[in-house]
Amino acid sequence: MIEIQNLTKSYGRIKAVNNLNFTVEKGEILGFLGPNGAGKSTTMNIITGYIPPSQGTVKVCGFDILENPNEVKKHIGYLPELPPLYLDMTVKDYLDFAGDLKMAGKSKRSRIADIMELVKIADVKDRLIKNLSKGYKQRVGLAQALIGNPDVLILDEPTVGLDPKQIIEIRRLIKALGEEHTIILSSHILPEVSAVCERVVIINKGEIAAIDTPQNLSKGFDAAARLSLTVEGPKDTVLARIREIPGVKYIEPHMEKTGAAVNYVMESERDVDVRRPLFFAMAELGYPILELKSMDMSLEDIFLQLTTDEKEVEQ
Repeated sequence: MIEIQNLTKSYGRIKAVNNLNFTVEKGEILGFLGPNGAGKSTTMNIITGYIPPSQGTVKVCGFDILENPNEVKKHIGYLPELPPLYLDMTVKDYLDFAGDLKMAGKSKRSRIADIMELVKIADVKDRLIKNLSKGYKQRVGLAQALIGNPDVLILDEPTVGLDPKQIIEIRRLIKALGEEHTIILSSHILPEVSAVCERVVIINKGEIAAIDTPQNLSKGFDAAARLSLTVEGPKDTVLARIREIPGVKYIEPHMEKTGAAVNYVMESERDVDVRRPLFFAMAELGYPILELKSMDMSLEDIFLQLTTDEKEVEQ
């Protein structure tokens, strides 16, 4: 659906984007991550045709952005971080105007009505955009991106400035849109990316630092599987028994819980699943496991590790 090959964008001697290569498959929701100044917005602006690349090629639905720019734009809906809204228009007039610009066709009016229902702005369709809340303005921006029923949606910080309830609603909407659209999602809210995206591209200083699923990235950065374990039973006996389980590399008590329960932090070899032998070992002793959960590296941990300079850490 989207093919990016050897993409480079230079401003004088500065390379904002340097030799990017990745693809986005049809129906995929791809997270596009990076610190400020990493080249995310530059890349998205090139894909959408706002600025040309210095080198390399970008194809959307088989069309080259330089050779067939109008065809590419017909297949893309774009929501910038700051939606391009005309504040003195009503919601409906603005979406009609956006539909005319996109030459959405005769079915545009009924399609706009459907979009307003989809993003839940039908109740404010006759209000001036300048009088809407931040959340509603963001929804109006998303509605204009959906006009024309594009194959590809590019969403730059779609939940920025929204309250927790609005974030959850927009997140659900993006997941639903992913069933019919290919989506590139840029966000600084990393738990949101983990919850919504099937795969992530992490970019740093204009170059790709990592591409994979969040789960595979976590496995790749951790040589061991980390677990948090709470067991009700004598600490010394529990420690001695668990250390006998094949694959357990490390276990130490972390904190005392209520009553006789103790929380432990443990590590096992990455390719060994210790949960079943752990359960049977504690069952033989008669000590109930009250809690067992993974402590694998989060996407936030991975992001910081990939994008933080050693000099920054030393400071």
